Amino acid sequence: MAQNGENANELIRPGQNTRWTGFLFELAEVLASAILCVALLFAFALRFAGVHGKSMLPTLETGQQLAVAALARPRRGDIVVISPNNGHNESLVKRVVAVAGDEIDLVGGRVLVNGAVIDEPYLSDGVMTYPAPVSDMAYPLRMPEGHVFVMGDNRTGSSDSRSNMVGFVRVDDILGRAIFRLRPLTFNLK
Repeated sequence: MAQNGENANELIRPGQNTRWTGFLFELAEVLASAILCVALLFAFALRFAGVHGKSMLPTLETGQQLAVAALARPRRGDIVVISPNNGHNESLVKRVVAVAGDEIDLVGGRVLVNGAVIDEPYLSDGVMTYPAPVSDMAYPLRMPEGHVFVMGDNRTGSSDSRSNMVGFVRVDDILGRAIFRLRPLTFNLK
């Protein structure tokens, strides 16, 4: 029995507190893992973007913050954030109206996708949608692969796919889909 005690004393040096040391190493491991997970989440899956301008009124206002899912593929009706690499000074926030393969037409102030008028409950009452005043686009348009057609909810105050300045947006230029608004907190952005 003394031999067991001697072996135990050899492993523990005087003044050494193994209970605290083990706890601190475990705590450091947990914190490092958490920081790594958060860094990966923000680098690849979730981003934040601010709203600038009036193009998304009444849905979004200047100064509001959006959480953006970076890995989500855009679908019709999604609010997306478009990279400033698309030839703009800052990121654009717009709504996807048509995706690759869709035919889009603007007739009588209405938006038609694949021959059907789309329901747009996010627009203010009485808002009509017309082609951009200065544009060389001839409707109906067929969306090419890898591109989407976007518009702001404030149709009279939005530079969007109807104009030559924005045009068709490459899916690769989309930073992500807005999944919720931070201020004020809103989860349903449709």
